[in-house]
Amino acid sequence: MFHRFRTAAMIALVAGTTLALAACNTGVVKRVSPPAASLQQLTVRADGGWDVALRLQNFSSMPMTFDAVALSLKVDDEDAGTLQTTPALSIGGESADVVTLRLQPSSGARLVVADALAGNRTLAYRLTGTVSATPQEEKQRSFEIDQRSTLNQAPGLPGVLR
Repeated sequence: MFHRFRTAAMIALVAGTTLALAACNTGVVKRVSPPAASLQQLTVRADGGWDVALRLQNFSSMPMTFDAVALSLKVDDEDAGTLQTTPALSIGGESADVVTLRLQPSSGARLVVADALAGNRTLAYRLTGTVSATPQEEKQRSFEIDQRSTLNQAPGLPGVLR
């Protein structure tokens, strides 16, 4: 009998605590999480330059305005150059958008990409640097980026890696 009373008391205590906590919740939790940057597509132009589709991912629960991007790009282990822009791009919470940048890569990086395209091989890349963004109704923050991933040749699209 005492065991049932104790169990019922515990259930009432937990239910009461849950209701009290729910009453304190005044709205949506605003959480700022570090964003991510990755290459969505790399297109080799006829002049040897690259068009780089840079994907900016906002993992925060609120919109953020992406103010500045300064990322060093390496393909395999070859320095390709710096992706730098001031997009002033607002991205909603837990969403992403893409900015396209032109890059005149180093000659070594051009060779690495040409070899990957000619051999239909995977291309490893690394982005390092900073992304500055302003969360809604807050101050601008600078986030460190260190992203490694790969690109593959896009079928039917010569000179395109995705």
